[in-house]
Amino acid sequence: MSFIPYSCQNIDASDIAAVTDTLNSAYLTQGPAVPAFENAFATRHQARHAIAVANATAGLHIACLALGVGPGSRVWTSPNSFIASANCALYCGAKVDFVDIDPVTRNMSLQALEQKLTQAAKNNTLPAVVIPVDFAGLPCDLKQMRELADRYHFSIIEDASHAIGAEYLGKPTGSAYADITVFSMHAVKIITTAEGGVITTQDDALAKKLRLLRSQGITRESADLQYNPEGPWVYEQQLLGFNYRLTDIQAALGSSQLRKLDAWLQRRTQLADRYDELLAGLPLKIPARLSDRRSSWHLYAVELDSEATRRSRCEVYMGMQDAQIGVNVHYIPIHTQPYYRALGFAEGDFPNAERYYSRAISIPLFPSLTDTQQEYVASTLRTLLSI
Repeated sequence: MSFIPYSCQNIDASDIAAVTDTLNSAYLTQGPAVPAFENAFATRHQARHAIAVANATAGLHIACLALGVGPGSRVWTSPNSFIASANCALYCGAKVDFVDIDPVTRNMSLQALEQKLTQAAKNNTLPAVVIPVDFAGLPCDLKQMRELADRYHFSIIEDASHAIGAEYLGKPTGSAYADITVFSMHAVKIITTAEGGVITTQDDALAKKLRLLRSQGITRESADLQYNPEGPWVYEQQLLGFNYRLTDIQAALGSSQLRKLDAWLQRRTQLADRYDELLAGLPLKIPARLSDRRSSWHLYAVELDSEATRRSRCEVYMGMQDAQIGVNVHYIPIHTQPYYRALGFAEGDFPNAERYYSRAISIPLFPSLTDTQQEYVASTLRTLLSI
């Protein structure tokens, strides 16, 4: 059996043709492919606006800025995420804190959030923004978070980097409850532009500011210019922005990939369902299923039952690698990283996230994974856990 990665991009002839067509066109950077991709993405996710950016980290950064995050602001996020979910607030000069996860969903705990907000209201330390993370593609409890946001006057940035095409309460991720939603299109995500991200919002004013922030704060729109233009070449920098744009080449790939999203989501769900069956009876905790939401199944992360197996997580990890099966661990809790320890965080601060991490392994899941490969993954895991 050749090496099976834990995830990989799916590129076919139609993707290559889309990129080639753009390479042969008059535009490589900022042409018609970017707005075409944005419009298609917005339509698919039932959002009024979609703003394509260089990557999801850039999207999180300017989402914070668009909502007024800066020195003196407080931003809370999940410790069970990639570091970008917290770093984005630090880029703005804000203070970062975390809310522990729910052991079942592995997302931000609604109960822990409410308790932390109650205490913060007494201490006058409420957050300006909360960034819940749709871990592994499973949407967070956004309706209840929206109610808390309205009560305690904070904004929500949904980090949906894993959740392109996911659904919550019958609506696509990025369409409701959050003020801003950020998606990733890195190579191992649901669809890819190689590197890239998309921001969605229903708010016209936020969308306008986000577009300025991704393009050096510059506008060429005559209706938005503050001074009477001398000619059609005139542009104005109206705020301090960044070069966070997506190129036409990437957008062409994104549009091609987006057309296959539903088929890929169906296959990911089939594979997740099969894993549930193939791994039944093993000393593992498998991902949760909830009736009010549909995961995009970016990851299939299991947890070892340390009381029911003598195998350590490291032994299982290395055993899978030795069997030519790519596995990974998502995620080392952000607050335990050396940089965040230096900010005052320590082990024990968010025990649910730490407990989950100590037992977690992500096993292969991607649309081109074959049934035979999946059965090999499951049987290898079964053999390792039976020793």
